[in-house]
Amino acid sequence: MTFKQAVLKKIYPLIMQFTKSSDARGRVKKNTENATPVESIYDLKITLNNDQELDLKQFKGKKMLLVNTASNCGYTGQYEELQQLHEKSKCRLVIIGFSANDFKEQEKGNDSEIAQFCQLNFGVTFPLSKKSHVVKGKEQHPVYQWLTQSEKNGWNNRQPEWNFSKYLIDENGILTHYFGSAVSPLSSDIV
Repeated sequence: MTFKQAVLKKIYPLIMQFTKSSDARGRVKKNTENATPVESIYDLKITLNNDQELDLKQFKGKKMLLVNTASNCGYTGQYEELQQLHEKSKCRLVIIGFSANDFKEQEKGNDSEIAQFCQLNFGVTFPLSKKSHVVKGKEQHPVYQWLTQSEKNGWNNRQPEWNFSKYLIDENGILTHYFGSAVSPLSSDIV
């Protein structure tokens, strides 16, 4: 862990307290119309950071929390909370982290370095994708295309506003919520 990462880990509670109440990063957006997807999330696959392929079909019947992550962000402490949620709910919830460098160069490492950082510093055992792009554009990961295009997911066009934005998909493959970065994975909104 670099000095910067250690400082960010230490001040993470203050960052959460300040940003939850002061900006849009505490935003929660819900699928209030119960819109169903036009395309199925279960048709997609993810290449993990160890080059193994993860077919989302295997998660039918479970909830999925998809999170864009970065190792040098003020919200990096959420890795620990995501791991706690993973351990507490792994029978009914799958968490998948998408390492991305889309916001101010906060994920500079390669896939191996990112995996090692997450495991050593936060005990992460939930799946992590290969480093990818999560914001809209020609290189956007197909899962994030689905998450951020209403013509695919049925209602949501919101892309991640920052690192550690979260998307919740129910047991039937319906996108139910978007949670901004300042919403803790252990908040009552998510749990």
